Amino acid sequence: QVQPVESGGGLVQAGGSLRLSCVASGRTFNYLTMGWFRQAPGKERDIVAHINWRGTSTYYADSVKGRFTISRDNAKNTVYLQMNSLKPEDTAVYYCNQHPPRSDYWGQGTQVTVSS
Repeated sequence: QVQPVESGGGLVQAGGSLRLSCVASGRTFNYLTMGWFRQAPGKERDIVAHINWRGTSTYYADSVKGRFTISRDNAKNTVYLQMNSLKPEDTAVYYCNQHPPRSDYWGQGTQVTVSS
């Protein structure tokens, strides 16, 4: 089992944008609903968005609706999260996983820090 690899995080000012990428392994990737999750310091890990295997159905947490866009490229085994109009409260480590998440499939995550 190879863990997913997230990238694209960084430090950005409020109002800025970042695009996160997650390369996931496995021959079944194309058939899985994939999600982005985040964990802020001292808080639980929460779902941010998820996308079905065909990319035709998406879900967004209320806190990111209208600002974040999830997408996927099955040919590249990659899931993306475009984050616009970032706010300081978006600061967290961002992870991708199947949805619902598998406990043995968490990667290292990518840190997103939004300064005010």
